[in-house]
Amino acid sequence: MKEIIETIILGLVDKKEDVEINEIQGEKSIIFEVKVAQEDMGKVIGKQGRLAKSIRTVIRAVANREQKRVTVEFLG
Repeated sequence: MKEIIETIILGLVDKKEDVEINEIQGEKSIIFEVKVAQEDMGKVIGKQGRLAKSIRTVIRAVANREQKRVTVEFLG
């Protein structure tokens, strides 16, 4: 799942070297913390948060196959 998030985020941002994705594993849940440069935050979140919501939806669909609960957080 981390690779999917990385592929999506790297396609959106200008400063690819500033992208960090941390994975925090729980027993039945996973939290992904996505850090990008401040200038790229708007590109990742999108208008009214639509792009961020879409990214979360895609990752949840993948997680459902593995019966995991996933949260994606965007940090600036």
